[in-house]
Amino acid sequence: MDRGKPGSKMHVLSDANGLPLVVGVSAANTHDSLGLKPMVAGLQTRHDPENGWHYQPGKLHADKAYDVPDLRKWLRGKHIGVRIARKGIESGERLGRRRWVIERTMSWLTGYRRLNHRYERQPRNYLAFLGLAATLCCYKRLTRLTT
Repeated sequence: MDRGKPGSKMHVLSDANGLPLVVGVSAANTHDSLGLKPMVAGLQTRHDPENGWHYQPGKLHADKAYDVPDLRKWLRGKHIGVRIARKGIESGERLGRRRWVIERTMSWLTGYRRLNHRYERQPRNYLAFLGLAATLCCYKRLTRLTT
């Protein structure tokens, strides 16, 4: 939590390759863990009607800011594996092997000038530009894979 900090905070939920799946915005002075439940709840699971399967995330990697017992219990109830560094027990260094993926995604998103500094007064406008940047990241990845 950044006390008294003005501005906004980007929340991004990505897949293992770094493609942004869900984006969100909150006030900068709120704790990171408060943004996790809306992000996971907003994730649309894929459904295969032929086999009747639902695809959902298998594991969630996060840093120590998300080490809240209620969040761990909530994620286990949704059958999502939890890999969150525990405060005072584990070091965050082992998460670095996976954390670079989300750091790279954040770098892709902040590479757009409009998102690097918040110019919009309305949070919905900033969220719209953040969603547009996430869409462009996915489109660039798709064109790179298909050409």
